[in-house]
Parts: sequence; C-alpha cells; structure tokens
Amino acid sequence: MTNVFEKNEADYKQKLTPEQYNVCRLGATEPAFNNKYWNHHEDGSYYCVACDALLFSSATKFDSGTGWPSFWDAAAKEAVEFKEDNGFGIKRTEVICKNCGSHLGHVFPDGPGPTGQRYCINSAALNFSKN
Repeated sequence: MTNVFEKNEADYKQKLTPEQYNVCRLGATEPAFNNKYWNHHEDGSYYCVACDALLFSSATKFDSGTGWPSFWDAAAKEAVEFKEDNGFGIKRTEVICKNCGSHLGHVFPDGPGPTGQRYCINSAALNFSKN
C-alpha cells in the first residue's frame, strides 16, 4: 500500500494517545459502549485521528446497537480501503484509512440501505467536527 501521508511510527506515537496508537497503528479494538462516538448524534464530519483525512459523515451514521460508531457509507470511496482480516478465527473485512494506513475498524454486509453496509469504526480512530 502506498500512502499519501507519510509518518514514521515515532511520529504517530508522539501525536496519538496510547489508546489511539493501539487502535490505529496496532489494530486494536476499543471497548463497546465505552467510547467517545458510539452514542454521538451531532451533525458534522468524522476525520482520521492520525492524518485528518475526511472519512465519514453524520448523514450516514446510524445506531447499530453494537456499541461502536456505525456508518452505512464512507464520505468518499477513495477515503478508505479494505483488507481481508482472518484474526481470531473470523473472516472479516478490515477498514483502513487510505491516506495513512491506520486501522479504523471493520465493515459488515448487515447495514441499512442504500448500501447494506455497516462500517463499524473505533471512536479512537476518529476526530469529529461540526458542520
């Protein structure tokens, strides 16, 4: 993967909190129902915490009941990329920030229309800005 945004891991460790670093750079998952944006309902945009790329809009956010922020689409198709993830013996599709390569969460085919997708994203990977 060729990233537009280049930083070394020392830069990420300096910029990000330990939780953000573990999620974005090491692929960790934050606890369900105990994160910043799972029950967040303001209008605005969600950006990558590591590189500030626009990722998601509140217009596509929905309550999935999973305890993580969920979206039925990305802000732009070129904002994210996908990677097969077979960790924990489960076949899933990982969602990655295309700009910097940070782990964001996973996407599942059980979301609402019009896409039928559920982007299940870690709050720790996101910053929010009101419109």
